[in-house]
Amino acid sequence: MKDHKKVMIVFGTRPEAIKMAPVIRALRQKASIHCQVTVTAQHREMLDQVLKLFHIVPDFDLNLMRQGQTLTEITTRALSGLKEIFLREHPDLVLVHGDTTTTFVAALAAFYAQIPIGHVEAGLRTGNKYSPFPEEMNRKLASVLTDFHFAPTETAKRNLLLEGIQSEKIFVTGNTVIDALLATVKPEYNFRELDIQKILRQGQKSRMILVTTHRRENLGEPMRQIYLALKDILEKFPDTYVIFPVHKNPNVRKVVTEVLGSHPRVDLIEPMDYEPFVNLMARSHLILTDSGGIQEEAPSLGKPVLVVRDTTERPEAVAAGTVTLVGTEYESVFAELSRLLSDSKAYDKMAMACNPYGDGCAAKRIAEIIEEN
Repeated sequence: MKDHKKVMIVFGTRPEAIKMAPVIRALRQKASIHCQVTVTAQHREMLDQVLKLFHIVPDFDLNLMRQGQTLTEITTRALSGLKEIFLREHPDLVLVHGDTTTTFVAALAAFYAQIPIGHVEAGLRTGNKYSPFPEEMNRKLASVLTDFHFAPTETAKRNLLLEGIQSEKIFVTGNTVIDALLATVKPEYNFRELDIQKILRQGQKSRMILVTTHRRENLGEPMRQIYLALKDILEKFPDTYVIFPVHKNPNVRKVVTEVLGSHPRVDLIEPMDYEPFVNLMARSHLILTDSGGIQEEAPSLGKPVLVVRDTTERPEAVAAGTVTLVGTEYESVFAELSRLLSDSKAYDKMAMACNPYGDGCAAKRIAEIIEEN
């Protein structure tokens, strides 16, 4: 008879690593649980930054990252590699997160090996299988295979119930990203990056707009419209400036450089590690983004978020008033930025809204549920 339960956590990208780091820590504090970590590394460099920050040393590393890799190539290599690990290690539970290709493939590989599956951040939906792509289908397909659904909110639980998931298999825990955020943001954080220090000093009497864009569906003309609106906002509000960690995708870099590269109050910088980035969020006035994670994180910092997407799988933030979905059309982006920069009541209403994503104890709840089941 086993004296412990073997739980294998599988992830492949930076956002997954951030959100699973608190879960790894919570599980490793349980004497009855033996926690192993497998990374596919479908994103290599950005993943390694987070592993180092949270002192996570993977037990297994598939190192899948290849330049120009397709979704099909990631899927087939991950499925083959995970099959070998699962057959050798025989975990009692495979734990996945969110909506990446690694999430779906790890769930599928575990199913083939007849291993129970736990899904952290389960139940997020937009209702459009191509938006975001491929994330919407990754999380839906993972849900079909999952045995323990760790839903971050009641809305996510309702989504799962509507898809026929049994209520007793769903556990509302809050979102582990809040656990990670609260452990990382520091009021007196000292930025090691000299360029960030310089930018912040120059903008001490100005309002910083923090910008990130990377979604596939926004590439091309949608991004151009977003950047044109941002450029005109800077002209309308001379006390504003932009810090923009630019995604490494050359299709993003080309457009942002063409539209914003020469503006004196726009600082285009390299993608940042998680720790300095969330502390930069804490220094910002407002955030313009197409990121899913930022929609969850920024409200805990009291920062309004304008989401440049047509759909969101995080409607709780919109309902709570911490996030506004603005789309990608020039007129809409310009109008919403103008509103928050000129109307202090509208700004304060968003900044002071309650974050619907939890209290920082989600990982502890997940660990306790796994231990008890």
